[in-house]
Amino acid sequence: MNITLRQLTYFKALAEHGNFGRAALAERVSQPALSMQIKGLEDMLGAPLVERHARSVVLTPFGRRILKHAEAVLDQMRELEEAARWKDGLAGRLALGVIPTVAPYLLPGLLARLRAADIALDVQVHEAQTARLLADLAAGRIDAAIMALPSGAEGMIERRLFDDAFLLAGSPARIAALGVDAETLRPTEIGGAQLMLLDEGHCLTDQALEVCGRGRGHAQINTGASSLATLSRLVSAGFGLTLLPEMALKSEAQDLTVMRFAAPEPFRTIGLVRRATSPRAEWFEALAALIIDLSDTLKLAEGDTAGVA
Repeated sequence: MNITLRQLTYFKALAEHGNFGRAALAERVSQPALSMQIKGLEDMLGAPLVERHARSVVLTPFGRRILKHAEAVLDQMRELEEAARWKDGLAGRLALGVIPTVAPYLLPGLLARLRAADIALDVQVHEAQTARLLADLAAGRIDAAIMALPSGAEGMIERRLFDDAFLLAGSPARIAALGVDAETLRPTEIGGAQLMLLDEGHCLTDQALEVCGRGRGHAQINTGASSLATLSRLVSAGFGLTLLPEMALKSEAQDLTVMRFAAPEPFRTIGLVRRATSPRAEWFEALAALIIDLSDTLKLAEGDTAGVA
């Protein structure tokens, strides 16, 4: 009997997607090629792994037992590959996930520093929302992810990197209409002004709503923008107010009036997340140290506070 890792990988994909076509698409192979590998695995094991229906498959009781073994073997193989890849620390290939409200502001400087530290390091960036990044981490498609903490996921190790303050941003007229100053302004006192936030799925939206003491169903909250760049343009045109992360200030606040909240300022915590089963934490700590050092340059420099009250 000569069962291959390819057969186990294809079988796991078939179990996850429940359809030969979708599984083949996920594995980037033709459907006949995937079907042939599954049939070969069944022949070697001497029993069917799935019940084949017109548009779907269902695991047989035997298939469910074999799936547990397949997942265990593939997990161990992934850990072996990771151990070899990270034997020299932060070197080789790094698959890094980043949430969209961090990526444009952190990645340019981070990639430059990574390249300066090791020109041979192959960095593959995956920009996605938190839920997708956690799924990719759990499946081994990425090595680590930069996201807001806590992630709420099991089986992960989180490393705090830095705090990113929320500032109130709007057109000059919108800000003036609030009738408050920086000494007294609190997120819960924005009042009846329309609050504009990112659309569903962005953790930044949930954090902003929590800071303001509101829920998604609030009638005055518009959650339609898909990026901070779009959101900032709408706010600068006078359509509402928003909470802008400080790290995005230099890029997105050129036409906005921005106010800091009274102490204690609201903030989000940005962190680095990896699987608890990833071997050797040296590369993870090296990456975290690089980001922490870089984060200081994202803060407002001394005296660089034009437009910020």
